[in-house]
Amino acid sequence: MSVAAAGVPAWVDLGTPDLAGAIRFYGELFGWTARMPDEPDSDGYVLFSKDDKLVAGAGAVSTDGQPPTWTTYIGTLDAQATAKLVESAGGTVLMPPFDVLDRGRAAVFTDPGGASFAVWQPVGMVGAELMNVPGALCWNELTTRDPDGAKEFYGEVFDWEVRDTPFPPIMYTEWLVEQQPVAGMMPMVGDDWPAELPAHWMVYFAVNDCDATVEHATALGGTVSVAPTDLPHGRFAVLHDPQGAFFSVIRIAGD
Repeated sequence: MSVAAAGVPAWVDLGTPDLAGAIRFYGELFGWTARMPDEPDSDGYVLFSKDDKLVAGAGAVSTDGQPPTWTTYIGTLDAQATAKLVESAGGTVLMPPFDVLDRGRAAVFTDPGGASFAVWQPVGMVGAELMNVPGALCWNELTTRDPDGAKEFYGEVFDWEVRDTPFPPIMYTEWLVEQQPVAGMMPMVGDDWPAELPAHWMVYFAVNDCDATVEHATALGGTVSVAPTDLPHGRFAVLHDPQGAFFSVIRIAGD
């Protein structure tokens, strides 16, 4: 087993009130196959794969009223040490480090701006085995009203460096590990961000055709939050699945 790189997004999973419906939706949309782990203590957690390689997970929401959401897991070599760093940097530990069968250890946090995220310390499972191809995760992006605070927090927790690029009217940030971009940050400024929308981590899945994927998603019962839009790096859209979890799809320029 290879070791997931520390500070690099390693996994995403979906918490949903309708697991069967989510399996149908994402299976049709991305060509994912769902299976449950062989262990009896998996609590109904589902592993999604594409081309026989793991791409994401899904499980039922743990409490009534919990909103459906995709969670970003960032790789760590020591979940317990990361939890201490989160607290010392001003974040909150929602779920302290816990064992996930024999696959690894996870923990769930919120940053000082209120965005939730998780970490993954691999043991028997590195994380996603397929990335940056159509039907797989290709980018993770923090949206926050406190970008300066986020830079300080994530720099302390993951030793991330930043590269800012003007993207009028905002400044877009790339998080860097060993000078390589591993994630991004979008400041929540302007009328496009309703006051009731909390800070969050967005997940992006690569697709061959953004417009066709949006059309397919709506036919499957999803809804469009941001219509297909051209960006310097490709054409993207923001969708909600039929259960209400939001995610983005992008046709990366040059692919």
